[in-house]
Amino acid sequence: MINNGTYLDIILAIVIAGVLSFLTTPIVKHFAASVGAMDVPTEARRVHDHPIPRLGGLAIFIAFLVAVVLFANITKQVRGILLGALVVVIIGVIDDITPLPALLKFIVQIGAALIAVYHGVVIEVLSNPLVMSATEYLKFGSLAIPITVLWIVAITNSVNLIDGLDGLAVGVSAIASVMMLVIALIVSEHNVAVILAALVGACVGFMPYNINPAKIFMGDTGALLLGFVLATVSIIGLFKFYAVISFAVPFLVLGLPLFDTGFAFFRRLIHGQNPMKPDRGHFHHRLLDKGFSQKQAVAILYVIAAVLGLAAVVITTGGEMRAIIFVIAFCICGAIMAAIMRKHKKQTQEQNTEEEKEKNEDNKEEK
Repeated sequence: MINNGTYLDIILAIVIAGVLSFLTTPIVKHFAASVGAMDVPTEARRVHDHPIPRLGGLAIFIAFLVAVVLFANITKQVRGILLGALVVVIIGVIDDITPLPALLKFIVQIGAALIAVYHGVVIEVLSNPLVMSATEYLKFGSLAIPITVLWIVAITNSVNLIDGLDGLAVGVSAIASVMMLVIALIVSEHNVAVILAALVGACVGFMPYNINPAKIFMGDTGALLLGFVLATVSIIGLFKFYAVISFAVPFLVLGLPLFDTGFAFFRRLIHGQNPMKPDRGHFHHRLLDKGFSQKQAVAILYVIAAVLGLAAVVITTGGEMRAIIFVIAFCICGAIMAAIMRKHKKQTQEQNTEEEKEKNEDNKEEK
């Protein structure tokens, strides 16, 4: 049962992490510029047109770490998560300053995952997705460790891969954290809720500097950190057999980065390309190609992430609460999408009108 003390810890964790993240980001920005950790747009897939400091994830990590140490119970599992997070942050910082080979980063991610596994962060049991089967739960046995490492590394990289627009990865991570926080409260997971609250606050505090037009990027430091923490916390907070269909909960909460990554790998393999090679075919790139602005594309993906997250929350609830969540989610998402589409339609009309005027003027000059 969640008590008042838990709610106070959650509120304080959000506030302190948020304030720390907001205050330390300018310092990190100055540090990034001084050490040459700059994102220079030299590739076609980049959407910014001038160098922008990276390393913003360092501010997120500092804020998250302080809030967790202050308000969470540092169990063996939590210690493993923090140690693993420290490893990915270190490799992320180095990579943001001097780009490292992808294989080296991949090996380090596996090492960080194994640190968490060693401390008890393991997916041992999962409710059977075949709901008609007589076997209610799947026990992984000797496969538990490789499956856990695969999950952690996959989520870590998926968050990194969607970090292509201002505010996208940090916003999607914040939404996923909020949804996981709500689920943790529903199922009375006090410690998990506090950790997620710290992550929410750290993300929210950083967002004012990262939304379009971004003043600083979180870089691999932030993307790898957020992916690793979301992956490991989901193991101790979501991979539970609260319900027969609980197998879907972690996949829904982290659905957007997972699906985008899976689609990217499949697309590259189909075209005979290296599945690890970056390209301009992610969901956010496709929205930009459809004529949406950065802010509109990000807002659309926020809505998708929120809908998937709310679906996960609904699975863990029932009765009147489930109906209320459905109604609220439908109204909010409908209103946001309608506003985005109206603005996009208006922009398209204005652009077409402008092009028509230019065409008419050209015709007059020719005559």
